[in-house]
Amino acid sequence: MNAPLLQVDKLARDYAMPREKLFGPPPMVHALNGVSFTIEAGRSMGIVGESGSGKSTLARLVMALDKPTAGSVKLLGRDLHALPTEALRLARRDIQMVFQDPYGSLDPRQTVERIVTEPLSAQGQTSKEEQRQQAADVLASVGLRANDLGKYPHEFSGGQRQRIAIARALITRPRLIVADEPVSALDVSVQAQVLNLLQDLQSEFGVTYMLISHDLAVVHHLCDEVAVLWQGRIVEQGPPEKLFHDAQHPYTRALLQAVPKAEPPVRRSVAGA
Repeated sequence: MNAPLLQVDKLARDYAMPREKLFGPPPMVHALNGVSFTIEAGRSMGIVGESGSGKSTLARLVMALDKPTAGSVKLLGRDLHALPTEALRLARRDIQMVFQDPYGSLDPRQTVERIVTEPLSAQGQTSKEEQRQQAADVLASVGLRANDLGKYPHEFSGGQRQRIAIARALITRPRLIVADEPVSALDVSVQAQVLNLLQDLQSEFGVTYMLISHDLAVVHHLCDEVAVLWQGRIVEQGPPEKLFHDAQHPYTRALLQAVPKAEPPVRRSVAGA
């Protein structure tokens, strides 16, 4: 039996706060406390929770941008936090990230070509000509044009900038993309377009997503499985349909109540009608 694409086991992360007393121990914040889940290849997991629930900490640990206090993160059977530096650099080809802010995550001083090819440059295994061609191909995949390679981020709308960020994540043909609130900074009219794009790319390239969000409606659109994170713990997990219609934990029900519901407009009465 093949190992899951991603296996998170009893993951914990504690942070020391400033000391309250000169000689006393610093108070600790348990950002994550025993989080475990698996993601099979070709499927998508949504991690849902409010601000402060531990979502972004989990994303950093899965990306090996921070070290856990306890537990492990295995990608294709490899414990990312146990890999030597060079092996981890090579492993990053299989895991990329799309950040929340399409304005802050792109260097305004760099061209789109430089931004999108950055992961390939870090791997150091392809020529400049090959990188440019791959960048043109991946831009076409996200609905942009090859002649956009010479432009700068300020020349694009928010939705287009997020497409550039997705192209950057996609260029190494990763097995897993961690998307941290990928549509929350976009206009509502653009959010559905980006989510549909992610869905199309999954069908085309077979990429797997770990989608971080505070919005159950967003993960319902894209994910096969949802884990609800509260105070650093997973309190409920299952298919989105089950959570939407039969939520067991009070926190999950509170999140569902926060999902906007479309209501028909109130019919105005006309005097004399």
